[in-house]
Amino acid sequence: MARKAKAARATVAAPKASPKKAAGKVVQMDLFRADRKAGAGAQGASAAKPPGAKSRPGAPEPAAVAPEAVLAPEAAPAPEAAAAQAGAVPQGKAAPARRRETAESLGRRQREISVAEFFQKNRHLLGFDNPAKALLTATKEAVDNSLDACEEAGILPEIAVGIEELAEDRFRLSITDNGPGIVRGQIPKVFGKLLYGSKFHILRQSRGQQGIGISAAGMYAQLTTGQPIRITSRTGRKRPAHFFEIQIDTTRNEPKVLTDREVTWDADHGTRVEMDIAGTYKKGRRSVDDYVVQTALANPHATVHYRPPKGDEFHRERLTSELPREPLAIRPHPYGVELGVLISMLRDTRGRTLRGALQQDFSRVSAKVAEEICRAAGLSPEVKPRSLGIAQAEALFRAIPKVRIMAPPTSTIVPIGEALILEGLKQTLKADFYTSTTRPPAVYRGNPFIVEAGLAYGGELPGEELIDLWRFANRVPLQYQQSACAITRGALTTDWRNYGMQQGKGALPAGPMVLFVHVASVWVPFTSESKEAIASYPEIIKELRLGLQEVGRRLGAYLSHRRRLAEAEQKRSYITSYIPHIGIALKEILGLTKAEEEKVVKTLTETLEKSRMP
Repeated sequence: MARKAKAARATVAAPKASPKKAAGKVVQMDLFRADRKAGAGAQGASAAKPPGAKSRPGAPEPAAVAPEAVLAPEAAPAPEAAAAQAGAVPQGKAAPARRRETAESLGRRQREISVAEFFQKNRHLLGFDNPAKALLTATKEAVDNSLDACEEAGILPEIAVGIEELAEDRFRLSITDNGPGIVRGQIPKVFGKLLYGSKFHILRQSRGQQGIGISAAGMYAQLTTGQPIRITSRTGRKRPAHFFEIQIDTTRNEPKVLTDREVTWDADHGTRVEMDIAGTYKKGRRSVDDYVVQTALANPHATVHYRPPKGDEFHRERLTSELPREPLAIRPHPYGVELGVLISMLRDTRGRTLRGALQQDFSRVSAKVAEEICRAAGLSPEVKPRSLGIAQAEALFRAIPKVRIMAPPTSTIVPIGEALILEGLKQTLKADFYTSTTRPPAVYRGNPFIVEAGLAYGGELPGEELIDLWRFANRVPLQYQQSACAITRGALTTDWRNYGMQQGKGALPAGPMVLFVHVASVWVPFTSESKEAIASYPEIIKELRLGLQEVGRRLGAYLSHRRRLAEAEQKRSYITSYIPHIGIALKEILGLTKAEEEKVVKTLTETLEKSRMP
């Protein structure tokens, strides 16, 4: 017994010094040996003794002491904590049994979640991550739907946006349009079901693509205020207007219709959406006010009314009575397809042969191009597409880049246009210089796109701060995530010092300027579901820089011309100040009369003025 106690004392190496002398020293211990001496898990071992406590006769030595127990007294843990750190259980207490799960019990807890339930818990992914942004996002989604509906129906849009303050952090948002309206049976699905829409599978330029926006806004209203989204819609003068109150069953991603009745509405056709949401109203950058102004600028064919909760109302009449050209839908381009998508297309195709499937399902693939792809992949053009395995599909996928295929058609892209951008900038901003440009169409991953750029400089624009960068995608203002956007990267990597602007390293230029940049595409590569930033594809960055350099050169020419005029004006002012003295000198030298002196001064002044003429 004495031998065992001696071995335990040698292993634990309990300090004999006073607490003051032991402070800050680390005692080496063989915890594994201590555990073996104490037995597996040290069950039933006594806890470390507090200083001054007396040992019971015949009591065993502590099995282990945690390193923290030999530190300074003020840092030493309680006896129970020290025992726990060493793996021991205080005397008289049983170790808590760890709950063990089986595959069956784990399986019983697993269940499918709906997309609505997912976005309810992750609403920041959709742009509802703070109150100010939530109010803006809800407005944007409703306005986007209204503009798309009007354009698809061939109606010049007239949009009315109203925000009423109900409480300090609660607002009533309403958006009314003169669109074609929504048929009664579709209203619950459009506003009460996420990922429900008509644009996701169509490659055509549009503002909305995913069928999430307006239903997500209604879900946010339901989550923050408990109130349903309210919709009034009418499809024609001779048809009744229908009023709905709808909530979303998030567990099933299905609409819950609370109210469905016919009402009297003075509009011949259109839709009105109203919701109560928790939010914050603010002015300035990234506000609803700023969004409405930029929306009117990017949509010159629309009339926009805006009634904010505070301040003056905003009204902008359309600049043109011509609707934008209707964008045409196109089939996917082979250069933009991925392997998994290609496998699905081969499985679902209506083409009886591989050659026919490539021609029918892809754009710019003729019979000759289809045969070249098959030859490069080592496949027969007559093989049935559904019979191809994964290895054969991958061979086809790798063969596509080896074949030269014409770029996709650009008829599906509808830019704003240089003239309308220029007119919109002049109507919106009070500046001295305006310019705009529209780049030729380009392609990224088989998707056509167009970059447009414009700027306003000088005038009443603030000149002490960094420039304002207005970003747009398919005519929609992008208010957040500026630093993550390809447009910002394009502006940052452009050397504005070459054009007479001040610019710090890695920063936007400083000066009285607003920079307008628009990207139009059949499929804008947004970085997230909230559609706030464009991904930085090399092809997009290249076109952005070319467009910015074009308007930058024009700005540089204007600033250079203005500097030359200023220098010339300064020189002329010097000469003008000396003309009277020249007249006096000539009078004294030549003995001129007063009238002759005045005539000389007048002649010199007229000659100087003529030199100012271009």
